[in-house]
Amino acid sequence: MTVDTLRGVNLAGWLMPNPWVTPSLFRATGAADEKSLLSVLGYENYLPLIRKHREEFITEEDFRQISARGYNAVRIPLPWYVLGEDGPMHELAEGMRELLDNAFAWAEASGIQVVLCISMLPGSRPSADGLQIRIDSARPNRQASLSCVSQISERYATRGSFFGIEPLDSVVPQRRRGFSVQPGTSLAYLRNFYRDAYDAFREAAGPGPTFIVSDAGMPSSWRGFMAQRRYENVWLDTHLYRHVQDSETTGTASVRKLVQESARALRDATRSGLPVMVGEWSAALPISESTMTPEGRIALERVYVAGQLACFEQADAWFFQTWKTEQRLSPWDARIALSSFEKDIL
Repeated sequence: MTVDTLRGVNLAGWLMPNPWVTPSLFRATGAADEKSLLSVLGYENYLPLIRKHREEFITEEDFRQISARGYNAVRIPLPWYVLGEDGPMHELAEGMRELLDNAFAWAEASGIQVVLCISMLPGSRPSADGLQIRIDSARPNRQASLSCVSQISERYATRGSFFGIEPLDSVVPQRRRGFSVQPGTSLAYLRNFYRDAYDAFREAAGPGPTFIVSDAGMPSSWRGFMAQRRYENVWLDTHLYRHVQDSETTGTASVRKLVQESARALRDATRSGLPVMVGEWSAALPISESTMTPEGRIALERVYVAGQLACFEQADAWFFQTWKTEQRLSPWDARIALSSFEKDIL
């Protein structure tokens, strides 16, 4: 592994609480995200709860353990208001800026690189599965998004552990289905946004850190993008999940087919000409709980992880989703899913 090859984990559910990561935060509230949690609980009940969660869920000890397991990077999902305790979303930003500052110090002490990913933009909202976002392309929100990229980049540009920034997480793309068009963000809009975000990023952070473009689930659509000489150190991020496949996994042959699909997507992304990062992947398989024992499912998950690790050796970076979950979910918690793999493999 070279210095520029990243093998890491996401820190999902930390600065942006998520029901599948920490269900106890959301239990009995009916809330599906942090904003609705605040609405249900009220500020006086919400503040001590969220402060305790953020201070305890990820700590310096987690960074030490991440490093000890052989990982050399973390990818941290952020909301656009992460630095804005004096801004319009100050109720949600309480203490986040200081915690993010701490994360950089912890990373530097543990020899870990940090990728920042802005996973919630002004006006955006999560998709039904929580793995993508729907963005609002109105001009005020677009300008606020670019300002966010600039402010975050400027604050951390000189930190030794700052690898780069991803200004937009995986979005719901606009797709054509026969004669109809599936609502979402158009490829033309994404390309224009990335060009403007790149300029804001470089002005704030200089030439060193990496600018990362999400492929929006369309790995074959970026060939030649940002190929001009003025664009430097740009990577492409692709997310390779297979748990929502229509076909159910019933054995190792099915698992191999899923790995082959990921390999094809990775090859498509590589044809962009940009270094490729698998920003999110997991051990989750499309398995019906009624047709397989827990032991059988875990055995297939291990086969699947082994196949993906071999496949992703060609990638410049990968980040497992995620480092930890409250209920230690075996397909999603790196401490469980990757526990049987040697440190040297990572």
